[in-house]
Amino acid sequence: MKGSYLLIIWLDEEKRIMTKGREFDLNRGFYVYVGSAMNSLEKRVERHFRREKKLHWHIDFLLEKGRLLRAYLIPSGERLEEVLSREVSKYGEPVEGFGASDIGVPSNLYRFEGGPDDVLISILEERKLDWKRIKSPDEIKDMGERYETENSR
Repeated sequence: MKGSYLLIIWLDEEKRIMTKGREFDLNRGFYVYVGSAMNSLEKRVERHFRREKKLHWHIDFLLEKGRLLRAYLIPSGERLEEVLSREVSKYGEPVEGFGASDIGVPSNLYRFEGGPDDVLISILEERKLDWKRIKSPDEIKDMGERYETENSR
């Protein structure tokens, strides 16, 4: 399944996130990360839930310090990452230069004072996108199987 995703991450205190080439000083709060996986959405998001992994993308370094609370999976053959990132940027404070090197936005990570779920659901519903909120890797498998079955008819 191809598509995009939104990760909801909680940082319980200020943290310095050091990636391979940058440093980001992040405040306590909720963060939304916008990503895409045009090969295997299920495997990409399942990887984000794992604690043990090789650190590769900016988000891997953040997830090492923060807690992934839930994810929104958005199956689509269309690459929606940039569009979704622009929408989320209207509500959250961007972390300049975080994870958006291959698209035309300054960030793919946004800080929220309070829980961002109502905003995210509103964005997804306004755009009439198919989506599912998940809280564990087990739920990812269920969605992938359901989506493949529904779209193979």
